[in-house]
Amino acid sequence: MAAALAASLPAPQAAPTPAAPMHEAIPASMSKVIDIEAEIPLKCVQLDGMVVSKIIKHSREAQGPAAHGLILGLDLDGILEVSNSFPLPNHSSDDDDKSVKGVARYQGAMLRSLKEVQADDSVVGFYQAMTLGSFFNQTLVDTQAIHQEKLRHGGVVIVHDVSQGARGNASFRAFRLTKAFLDAYKRNNFSTPSLISHRLTFSSMLEEVPLKIRTNALLSSFLGTLAEVSGPSLADAGPSAAMSSAALPPSFSALDLGSSSVSRNLEHIIEAVDSYKTEEGNLAYLQRQIAREKARAEAYVAKRKEENAGRVAQGLAPLPEEDVSRLFKVPAEPSRLESLLLLGKIDAFGKSLAETSSVGLVKIDDAVRAAHGSMGDRGRHATPTRATRPGAAAIAGGVGQPPNPY
Repeated sequence: MAAALAASLPAPQAAPTPAAPMHEAIPASMSKVIDIEAEIPLKCVQLDGMVVSKIIKHSREAQGPAAHGLILGLDLDGILEVSNSFPLPNHSSDDDDKSVKGVARYQGAMLRSLKEVQADDSVVGFYQAMTLGSFFNQTLVDTQAIHQEKLRHGGVVIVHDVSQGARGNASFRAFRLTKAFLDAYKRNNFSTPSLISHRLTFSSMLEEVPLKIRTNALLSSFLGTLAEVSGPSLADAGPSAAMSSAALPPSFSALDLGSSSVSRNLEHIIEAVDSYKTEEGNLAYLQRQIAREKARAEAYVAKRKEENAGRVAQGLAPLPEEDVSRLFKVPAEPSRLESLLLLGKIDAFGKSLAETSSVGLVKIDDAVRAAHGSMGDRGRHATPTRATRPGAAAIAGGVGQPPNPY
């Protein structure tokens, strides 16, 4: 019976074999280079030439430090390779929830679109445009603090100086927040004792990461063709025709003496110094208020001790101790983060002014020498007039001629 029942049952099916994973395994040659666990420290940032051109273009179109965006890439063997970037829309106020949500939706849509076309979609940091070397602001600090907490290797911020780009210098620098500053930021404590314990100044807030720019042969060839004259017959047509048909028009920005940038730099320094003076006045007022409340609390405690001593001497029970913090609201120690940022701005504007003024003085001196030289050459090569020609008056009046014997 049991044998018949066993024969009538269906044959047991073999367990299905697990499907092979769909992801590609990391090649053995790249296993030591790709840092999955983010254990290799970041040593360098490498910008692609396309990223440089996109950041410069966005900074020029945005006209000022409002230009910012995300950078995408991959970190290989301690080198952060930035291969792509895209700009983010600018919103006027951080308190506008609709603008913040709109930026977040735009960022998510861009990353999904890049992933669909199999482009780099790994965020490794952000870029920020600046002017006259000053990039110290609260928005940059807050954004970089979030990135260093959530991104691999903490991410970097790349700053581009628009004023240097206008003079033909591609100014790009990469920064990260230092560990001491990040620790104070997480504690939200930038009081005077905290700054002393962390040894924080405006120069120790950020650490600079070495940065280099990588360009391929095709991009170098393309840039070379922009400055070349196209057409074989332009040599016979004259210099004016060759100049008009050039791919890039001639630029006379090198002839600018830089006086406007010096005055603009001075205006920024004065504004930063005024802001710092106002901030220091506010901090001094808060310090006086804290000292006044502490003095009142200490006087109350001393008075209560005297009363208790008198009651004990009279054989009475001492009065119960009260919580002084409930009776006197002593303000918290004010934050000095804004003062650090303003000092960083003043230092950056000062360095930019020193560089700009030194270059401007050299240009002005060269221009004055060239002007005096051209005036001297014009005077030497000028044709003498009738009044200044040597011997003109003497020849006209017969003076100085030998007498005629006939």
